[in-house]
Amino acid sequence: MIPSVLPTYSRAPLSFEKGEGSWLIEADGRRFLDLGAGIAVNALGHANPELVAVLTEQANLLWHTSNLYQIPRQQELADRLVEATFADTVFFTNSGTESCELAVKMARKYWYDLGQPEKTDIIAFTGSFHGRSSAGIAAAGSEKMTRGFGPLLPGFIHLPWGDEAALKAAITDTVGAILVEPVQGEGGIVPMPDDQLKALRALCDENEILLILDEVQCGMGRTGKLFAHEWAGITPDIMMVAKGIGGGFPLGAVLATEKAASGMTAGTHGSTYGGNPLACAVGCKVMDIVTEPAFLAEVNRKAGLLRQKLEGLVAAHPEVFDSVRGSGLMLGIKCKVPNVDVVKAGYDQELLTVPAADNVIRLLPPLTISDDEIDAAVTRLDAAATALAPQDA
Repeated sequence: MIPSVLPTYSRAPLSFEKGEGSWLIEADGRRFLDLGAGIAVNALGHANPELVAVLTEQANLLWHTSNLYQIPRQQELADRLVEATFADTVFFTNSGTESCELAVKMARKYWYDLGQPEKTDIIAFTGSFHGRSSAGIAAAGSEKMTRGFGPLLPGFIHLPWGDEAALKAAITDTVGAILVEPVQGEGGIVPMPDDQLKALRALCDENEILLILDEVQCGMGRTGKLFAHEWAGITPDIMMVAKGIGGGFPLGAVLATEKAASGMTAGTHGSTYGGNPLACAVGCKVMDIVTEPAFLAEVNRKAGLLRQKLEGLVAAHPEVFDSVRGSGLMLGIKCKVPNVDVVKAGYDQELLTVPAADNVIRLLPPLTISDDEIDAAVTRLDAAATALAPQDA
């Protein structure tokens, strides 16, 4: 008999009742150190007092009106994002996959309105993840996500990650955009080197096509800058955002230049819940905190500390771990034993990590994690690795 909750997830046997900062408290009272943060969503920790206060204040005023009317907190958050980024305009969604849908529509509408409707193709890359909507799975293209869901949305060209020659050869008169994650998350925490991102931007400029960045997982301070592409000194034409922008409350956005968004006029897109007062009140507070230079400096300092300790951990357990990779507090450990075994061994140590492709475990802690909690996390990972080490090693 099918369960009442559709069984599309293989869920861990854990039921959390409360969160406090970097910790989740199980129904039986156990305290788990959370290095997953709801898959990079709880950027400021669980039950952050500042977010709770602003959400409560807004909840006592107004929850929802729809986008038929002006929403002052939505306008405020859009202004903040425009001020802090490359963007001239913002559309709010509820999730990253909704942001992907709009990014695809926006790019295609741009070329249609320019009188070049044939430029519908979007280049994407192996190992990518752009959500599980029809556009999202078609963009990623992996058999794991697409099998059984055909016919797929056409118009995506899939290329090997980092193959410059293949990329140049793929650009034809039907290509209108390139879609890329500056740091692949689900793909195994794989950063695109700065020089490759710069080359990608230059290639788009040279061929007059749009650059779409997916910063759903790597954005909002996760890599030590507000957005990961800033490390390379480039800007996109369209950018997908979600996860950390709401600090745990469902919120996403598409940021764009005036040029790229020029086709999206009244009636071309919509969302009943997107940019509602509750979400945008929280988003404004997240922006207050995450855009502070001192906050981002602390993210970078803690990222260096965690990485240093993880490198030592890998060296101490060469039979379990292979290497550390990533950027900021978006780190991955490539494993030699099955990564799911490492995740499960972490449960025994009351530690939460997230599996990814390429046999990697993801470490995506709250950006507010403390030095003592970093020490505790590595100690628990060490214990997990010791339990997994072959007995004859």
